[in-house]
Amino acid sequence: MNTTPYFALTPDLILDALESLDLRCSGHLLALNSYENRVYQIGIDDDAPLITKFYRPERWSDAAILEEHAFTLDLANREIPVVAPLAINGKTLHEHSGFRFTIFPRRGGRAPELDQAQTREWIGRFLGRIHAVGQLSEFQHRTHLNPHTFGQDSLDFLLNNNIIPLDIASNYQQVAEQALEGIAGCYKRAGAFKPIRLHGDCHPSNILWTDAGPHFVDFDDARTGPAIQDLWMLLSGDRNEQQNQLADILAGYEDFCEFDRRELHLIEALRTLRLMHYSAWLARRWSDPAFPAAFPWFNTSTYWQDRIAELREQVEIMHEPPLWSNESTGHIRIDDEIDPPYWDM
Repeated sequence: MNTTPYFALTPDLILDALESLDLRCSGHLLALNSYENRVYQIGIDDDAPLITKFYRPERWSDAAILEEHAFTLDLANREIPVVAPLAINGKTLHEHSGFRFTIFPRRGGRAPELDQAQTREWIGRFLGRIHAVGQLSEFQHRTHLNPHTFGQDSLDFLLNNNIIPLDIASNYQQVAEQALEGIAGCYKRAGAFKPIRLHGDCHPSNILWTDAGPHFVDFDDARTGPAIQDLWMLLSGDRNEQQNQLADILAGYEDFCEFDRRELHLIEALRTLRLMHYSAWLARRWSDPAFPAAFPWFNTSTYWQDRIAELREQVEIMHEPPLWSNESTGHIRIDDEIDPPYWDM
């Protein structure tokens, strides 16, 4: 793979790509915040600006990208507020000068006020609708989110490519392997839940709010995994705060989709997997010049010492009981009536 995958992606090439679709560009081009792909707002003569995403070469296959498009278009056709790609000349995925790209409508909005119970419940309703559709079919070309793809693969990449400073590598490996054992325990306690098609990266920045409510953007990380993956990143604060937040989200969610409460065993496992995957993601992208400029602290001894401390904390947390819902009161609690096998360490 070219170590500078976007070197040839000049402003002229970007505008030429859109004009190849018979879109009359005004010449206005604004780079938006994105590291994995390259995303721009493009001015259009006598019309609203458009958003174009140029996909990172070799990350997803064409088939995987088209699966994402099909999923979001299905959601949009069911009047679920997602930003789906525009079909131009009958296609949503285009190619120009070796780059694949997609066009989206511009949709504005502000960050959701997640400190408001009504907002959390509103978001929960739409997540329930997204997941109800996600259960209807399966991805064939997009990867799964599981302990191997996000955990073991991440650790193997870091160790096999000598990313971690030598004086720290063994300590990181030791705590990462302990974390993987803890993750395996969480998955064992969760039992045979059903993975579904997900947004996959549903953090608050990928939810935009208007007076009409939320709309969901950036399904680039859509994949198969546990439903709780799209919920846990909306939680913050101490345990009691997270319990109340989750109660509100599930109150809306379960209006449209049943939630398997055994998946609550996975919250801290998924948080740990995200931490491990994030470090490996930075390492995999380090040859892209945008990454050293944006993340200068990466690959320092301090960075890896902090990651070791972070994983040690997660190892401890994964041994704690999960958040649980008492349906009779609507409040989250630890449910001591859960079937014993799911508590088996």
